Amino acid sequence: MQTLAYGTLEQSATLSPVRFTREPVRAGEVEIDILFCGVCHSDLHQARDDWGNTVFPCIPGHEIVGTVSRVGEGVSKFAEGETVGVDCMVNSCQTCEACQRGEEQYCSGPKSCTLTYNGPKKPDGTNTYGGYATSIIVREEFVLKIPDAISPAEAAPILCAGVTTYSPMKHWNLKQGQSLGVAGIGGLGHMAVQIGKALGAGVTALTTSPDKAGLARELGADTVIVMTDEGALEDGAQSLDMLIDTIPYAHDISPYLKLMKPGGVIALVGNFIEMPAFVPADLVFHRLTLAGSLIGGIAHTAEVLELCAEHGIRPQIELIDIDGLGKAWARMESEDVRFRHVIDMSSLKSRREELGRDAEEIAPPTRGEVTGRR
Repeated sequence: MQTLAYGTLEQSATLSPVRFTREPVRAGEVEIDILFCGVCHSDLHQARDDWGNTVFPCIPGHEIVGTVSRVGEGVSKFAEGETVGVDCMVNSCQTCEACQRGEEQYCSGPKSCTLTYNGPKKPDGTNTYGGYATSIIVREEFVLKIPDAISPAEAAPILCAGVTTYSPMKHWNLKQGQSLGVAGIGGLGHMAVQIGKALGAGVTALTTSPDKAGLARELGADTVIVMTDEGALEDGAQSLDMLIDTIPYAHDISPYLKLMKPGGVIALVGNFIEMPAFVPADLVFHRLTLAGSLIGGIAHTAEVLELCAEHGIRPQIELIDIDGLGKAWARMESEDVRFRHVIDMSSLKSRREELGRDAEEIAPPTRGEVTGRR
């Protein structure tokens, strides 16, 4: 299948059109005509090789919503014409303990999970291409039904920003009536505020931007602490049972430790790079847990889609066309997005002939074998 996409060919390159041929649909797989794709901060990190692990060419995009255009032999959960989604993963071994308990993101198979773009989590020299494209093919187990109550464009960010913040709340058992802090009110944080409220928590938004205080309250935050306000930090000391830290860059964790109740949990979900040194006394004296959490499994992704449908939770999005990607990335880097860009892929399809002529031909992606099916 001939596919047109936008990606980067090397670390220094900007996004440009590329084309490639996907292997046809195999047994157990679903072909999807992409309608919308969210723009995540990790797309920018990966395309620029900020984490030192990027496989080029890099075609980002892992918040994908589209229409089923073809199903392979043996597919029983989906039919042509259905609206479906694909998140950060397209494959895993399906047989290890993590996969069996619905946490495919921690697959312990030979390759770990295969990411929607950039290949397997344990690199093996192969590459996958993501959702800044006209279409994608994914094994059935990694395709998600989109509830009718959620528009396709609004559903896209839930597939990453939604589940990435929902998963630690479920894992560490956020209870109704507990207090939840959300550090960073951006693409992930604005979803965490809404999801925490839906789960019955009292939510405190933590931001370094005073101008986001009103926005956080509109999203449902009960309290807002501006991290430069020493008085507010003192008033908030030992007030939080759980903190979801969505900040995507290195930052001082010390002020956040002081906000935690004894026995509290801080889950880092945004920063993969480094954390400045801190004094661990608060961890020790208050038996705090400083933990990490990676996206979410397919089961949790399906759950959070239903939760958002039931409670009217929606990401705040700005629709853009494919030509607006460069500007969207620049705005994302300067934190000037409220709160998620979503690409309308019809803007790429409408220019298929024009862009296809000049697009560079790249090697086909490898999406992994369809093994371990139950």
